[in-house]
Amino acid sequence: MPFIRAGKVVTHYYWQGAEDAPILLMGNSLGTNFHMWDAQVPALAQRFRVLRYDMRGHGLSEAPSGIDAYRIEDLADDALALLDALKVDRFHYCGLSIGGMVGQRLGAKAAARIRSLALCNTAMRMATPQIYRDRADFVRENGLEPIVDTVLQRWFNDGFLKANPAIAIGMRNMVTRNSVAGYAGCCLALAEMDLEADLARIACPTLVLVGGKDQATPPEAGRKIAAAIKGAKLVEIPGAAHISTVEEPAAVTAALMEFFAA
Repeated sequence: MPFIRAGKVVTHYYWQGAEDAPILLMGNSLGTNFHMWDAQVPALAQRFRVLRYDMRGHGLSEAPSGIDAYRIEDLADDALALLDALKVDRFHYCGLSIGGMVGQRLGAKAAARIRSLALCNTAMRMATPQIYRDRADFVRENGLEPIVDTVLQRWFNDGFLKANPAIAIGMRNMVTRNSVAGYAGCCLALAEMDLEADLARIACPTLVLVGGKDQATPPEAGRKIAAAIKGAKLVEIPGAAHISTVEEPAAVTAALMEFFAA
């Protein structure tokens, strides 16, 4: 179970794939951990040395207590600190939701190091930021358990949850076992985020993947990102909601493999 002090936090990470393969760093969404990519890694690890990690305040990574310690800038710095600690220079990046927002920041901040970007189910800014401020306040007061049903309903189509009750329970556990400080802090990061200026600075090959039924980051949010990044490729998975890696794993894997193969 690998842990490393990278920058300001102790980070939980995991390698898969040949040691001499190109590095692919994968970032998780708000409320999940790196297991959200389990279905995609076997295929990706045939091409890459896949490096997954839990963002600060999520999974088994350290959770700073201050709610102001979770800006997108902080999360991007964590990713770079992890790569530095593991002696990785250039890398590909793939992230979903807040992981995709970290990817946008990295694409501008560390352009010389990034080979390509896959930005999945994400946005440059949130359409209704007050929702996330209110959610942060509620979670700090009441914990994660009271919000988990609402979160799952935004993450997945109803039919998927009903047809896959074991996955529903597993995802519920994934949400509730995160740090309250980490979840609330990342909610505030989403509320304050505006990455539009970063998009014009992204020069590497970029895939923008959207779910046609995504409520959290609707398809139009992804389309705006793709339009703002020169040469970006837009792929829509029509039936997918927010956590498309779990709900439509084969379609997400196929889109990622096709992009990275090119």
